[in-house]
Amino acid sequence: MKVAIYARVSTANGQDPTMQTRELKEYCERRGWKLVGEYVDTGISGAKEKRPELDRMMADAHRRRFDAVVVWKFDRFARSVSHLLRALETFKALGIEFVSLSEQMDTSTPTGKMVFTVLGAVAELERSLIAERVRAGLRNARAKGKKLGRPRKAVDCTKIATLRSQGCGWKKIAAQLGVGVGTVLRADKEAR
Repeated sequence: MKVAIYARVSTANGQDPTMQTRELKEYCERRGWKLVGEYVDTGISGAKEKRPELDRMMADAHRRRFDAVVVWKFDRFARSVSHLLRALETFKALGIEFVSLSEQMDTSTPTGKMVFTVLGAVAELERSLIAERVRAGLRNARAKGKKLGRPRKAVDCTKIATLRSQGCGWKKIAAQLGVGVGTVLRADKEAR
């Protein structure tokens, strides 16, 4: 099996990802897996949306460069449970196994598949609860008479007509009025 390892340390001063990568490489050797990619983010917080090496690894996953991803610990890989579950769902769709050394989770084993299924069910429940809370909040806001959505911008329809007669395109008119093209088109349509 071709595998990739991912490691991360939050700060570049004093923390060294070598401890993680050494253990990951040893684990891969014991399993007889061929290491084909090593992705290490150094000095990057796990809360960061963009992590260069993680992003590169996910791009390589989509290119099917490896069959499994091995990490030292969940929190070294994902910034939140929802991020972890989205990544696991991506890996599952791509046919890539996921192993977390410290938590002893391996989606290539029956137990690991079961844990992933339970985590997926919890994530689905969480998404459903969030969606229901949002819908309840919107119903409550409407009941109180609040207008929802972005406020409409007032646009001078005579100015639009003048600029159109001068041969200006919709994008140029929108830029001059400081609104989006859709707003200009809607105002023009309503003025007719």
